[in-house]
Amino acid sequence: MGSSSSDDKAHKKPFRRVPVDKPPFTLNQLKKAIPPHCFHRSILTSFSYLLHDLFISSLLLLLAIYFIPSISFTPLRITVWLLYWSLQASFLGGLWVIAHECGHHAFSDYSIIDDIVGFVLHSFLMVPYFSFKYSHRQHHSNIASLDDDVAFVPKPKSKLLRFAKYFNNPIGTVLILLYYIPFGWCLYLLFSVTTPYSGFICHFDPFSPIFSSCQRIYVLVSDAGILSVCFLLYHLATCFSVSSVMIIYAGPLFILNAAFVVVTYLHHTHPALPHYDSDEWDWLRGSLSTVDRDYGVLNKVLHNITDTHVVHHLFTTIPHYHAVEATHAIKPLLGDYYRYDGTPILSALWREFRHCFFVQPEYSRPGVYWFTNKL
Repeated sequence: MGSSSSDDKAHKKPFRRVPVDKPPFTLNQLKKAIPPHCFHRSILTSFSYLLHDLFISSLLLLLAIYFIPSISFTPLRITVWLLYWSLQASFLGGLWVIAHECGHHAFSDYSIIDDIVGFVLHSFLMVPYFSFKYSHRQHHSNIASLDDDVAFVPKPKSKLLRFAKYFNNPIGTVLILLYYIPFGWCLYLLFSVTTPYSGFICHFDPFSPIFSSCQRIYVLVSDAGILSVCFLLYHLATCFSVSSVMIIYAGPLFILNAAFVVVTYLHHTHPALPHYDSDEWDWLRGSLSTVDRDYGVLNKVLHNITDTHVVHHLFTTIPHYHAVEATHAIKPLLGDYYRYDGTPILSALWREFRHCFFVQPEYSRPGVYWFTNKL
């Protein structure tokens, strides 16, 4: 089936479910459909994107330090600060995506370069690089598995909290959004509430069960990176002021973290996407249980992680500057197994939070679970 036909169907009928039977193609066939150069990682090209984002972020920082405080008209100054937060968060998001690519060994052909770049970038953005790299690898290995995935794992009806029903309404949805969007990322790093492990789970604890014994030293290195940035921020706060650090650094970072939750949530939450228990799950069908979205100009700013997430889950080492071409190459082969949704993001966010309240199987296929809000 042609890719444009599949896109049209998905756009006009966003609730139209993707197939759950074994696909008529293999991962190797998908790989052969992608031009070989798409798998090539150019260290020069990767660094050019990195330097581009650093340049714009630095320029915005200089404007925040020297220009915005000089605006005397208070309403205008507040408006420009909000604009700065939004722009800075967007380009810091681009740096976040590059650091995330480093964790997938998609930045260069040299693991040591990938880890150094990723460690520096993620530490600056308050992300424990190696800790997140290891847990994120588990997510990619078990995506859409209700038993083993570690991120955005929906609850079946039987595991809903007793008071959950009181939030299954518009007012409850607003309350969940106000809690989930601003604080979801920090809570995931601190407590990893969606992991299948029992006990206290924390990305900063080297003895957390999400890490193996050989990974613990790298978790400590990640912690040291975060502590180093905290010390730097403390030094800047004593040299200038706490409010300066908060408004220049913490403001954009807060927006970035909230936006990251929105983007990743919408990649893995959709009425048309299934989840599987251990009797039904396999890696290929699980990897296809994600959706590409359209964020307009932010697609480019965020290096197309937004609209090429399906191919990213299939081939994690494809660098972002080849991901669009790779996506177009496999869409004809994927057919109805590919899901794109062009619904405006705010509308999609509200729809998914309202409809995707929990998952439940159907009688005809008890191992396949679908989102619903019908208690």
